[in-house]
Amino acid sequence: MRRIAVIGSGFSGLSCAAVLAEKGYKVTIFEKNESYGGRARQFKVDGFTFDMGPSWYWMPDVFERFFNRFNKKIDDYFKIKKLDPGFQIIKKDLNEMKISSKWNEILKLFEEYEEGSSISLEKFMDEAKFKYDFGINELVYEPGDSIFELFKSDIFKNIFKLQIFSSYRKHVNKYFKNDELKALMEFPVLFLGTAPKDTPALYSLMAYSGIKCGTYYPEGGFGSVIDGFVKLCKELSVEFLNNTNVKKINTDGSIAKSLETNRGTFEFDTIIASADYNHVEQSLLIEKQRNYSKEYWEKKVFSPSSLLFYLGVNKKIKKIEHHNLFFDEDIENHVNEIYKNPCWPSKPLFYVCCPSKTDKSVAPAGKENLFLLMPIAAGISDSEEMREKYFKIMIQRLESYCDEEILDHIEYKKSYCVDDFKNDYNAYKGNAYGLANTLTQTANLKPKIRNKKINNLFYTGQLTVPGPGVPPSIISGQVVADYIIKNNKINEIII
Repeated sequence: MRRIAVIGSGFSGLSCAAVLAEKGYKVTIFEKNESYGGRARQFKVDGFTFDMGPSWYWMPDVFERFFNRFNKKIDDYFKIKKLDPGFQIIKKDLNEMKISSKWNEILKLFEEYEEGSSISLEKFMDEAKFKYDFGINELVYEPGDSIFELFKSDIFKNIFKLQIFSSYRKHVNKYFKNDELKALMEFPVLFLGTAPKDTPALYSLMAYSGIKCGTYYPEGGFGSVIDGFVKLCKELSVEFLNNTNVKKINTDGSIAKSLETNRGTFEFDTIIASADYNHVEQSLLIEKQRNYSKEYWEKKVFSPSSLLFYLGVNKKIKKIEHHNLFFDEDIENHVNEIYKNPCWPSKPLFYVCCPSKTDKSVAPAGKENLFLLMPIAAGISDSEEMREKYFKIMIQRLESYCDEEILDHIEYKKSYCVDDFKNDYNAYKGNAYGLANTLTQTANLKPKIRNKKINNLFYTGQLTVPGPGVPPSIISGQVVADYIIKNNKINEIII
């Protein structure tokens, strides 16, 4: 039986492992941390359950499609519910814009801000739905290994409808004049991709998924989704080794032979790196075996890192919803301080998640579970002083909006920032989301899924195709597994 190693237990590693194990390969997952899930790990303390990373459950069809390939349903592993409202935006006047789960209510909301905008929104979403359906069926499950993947008649026929070469910001401006509506339409790419002006209009598909299709919540948090993936893998006989840090990939010529870890050396026929792409190349391989140089990575545009706080509050908070976006300061200024002039933001936007509004299991009775996230530039300096400075800024603005004291009711507090992303995930520059979705970093222009010099080494995750986010990571693992199976790329020379 052919032996396959997967480095990392994030979504891409788990999905890849499951597909390969189902085909009869003997798969072992190596995880440097104690718990599985990568950025989607959970931790529990004092009766609180905190998701450490992802909190937005979008594109439910991607999750369903993954489990369907094993003749399973997501309900076999975890339960989801649709949120209403899906989320709310806190504006500069400290009033909120609630995004309903009901489409007719969203159309009414748009009309309140701009007469005729509901018609524009319908047209915007019709275009976005086409991009979403076309992307899912024709683009995102491709390995990005050859430029000829793009030479499909359907792609050429629809190239202008996909709007790959036009700006997302210009696309939004064509439909809406009201600044608050434009901010709403830009938020999906702002927090998960790059500056809207540098993002291809293709990514309006994200707005379709999040606003038109709605926002869901997995009961028990994202940790329950990871638990579901792990359970499926174990049903397929995948072996898990946690607290196992891979230190080196040993090779014989152009063939990877084994992994050197803190628990000894393990031999394999094929190795899949679901860990940070840059880390694997720069730390586990010698220079002549790498796909890309240090200079290559320096030139790449990365999505934001994040300053996070996990808070346990000993009372209920009235005004907040499950998902809350504080757009009460200038958006463009914060974007520039992430991408154009990287620095700690002067007047940041931030996000507050309160899953205890939906799920009683994540906090003790009468208490709230809060997750604060402030996007920041990848690679900036990290210190306790800066963390505390911005914690106070966010808490003061949260208290101002809620019109009640929160700071004095915090009974548990944990921060997480750039240095933690580096230490826990070996994340390049402490990035949180991977490469930004710019035109020159889309599809086949992303780092390749296979090592060009080591024939049986492959890469999955947010730094390769199809890109950042949970659904793309799930797809990434399947893409690599399917590529290996289709081409029988187990310990053989790749031309």
